[in-house]
Amino acid sequence: MAWVLLLVAGFLEVVWAYCMKVSDGFSKFVPSVLTIVFMIASFALLSYAMKTLPLGTAYTVWTGIGAVGSFAVGIFFLGEPASAMRMLAAVLIISGLVLMKLSSS
Repeated sequence: MAWVLLLVAGFLEVVWAYCMKVSDGFSKFVPSVLTIVFMIASFALLSYAMKTLPLGTAYTVWTGIGAVGSFAVGIFFLGEPASAMRMLAAVLIISGLVLMKLSSS
């Protein structure tokens, strides 16, 4: 169950990062409120997952999901560039996440 909570927490990290981007520096009310709501939910789920998962594994996976997910959202929804170097970086992050998961079994 901790892994499911961690995956949802990582997904919510992507959501709050996107909301923060579209809040335009917290100058737009609705995206600003959504940022805070999703941020709190993400942190709460991460906290629950950390009750049973090691700190290093949980935090690394959470930030990795957030990083790669935000990268993908930037490309697909915000028109950010998808250069070969950025794609390689994302693949390396995903590889690290898989290794973290395998090492915590």
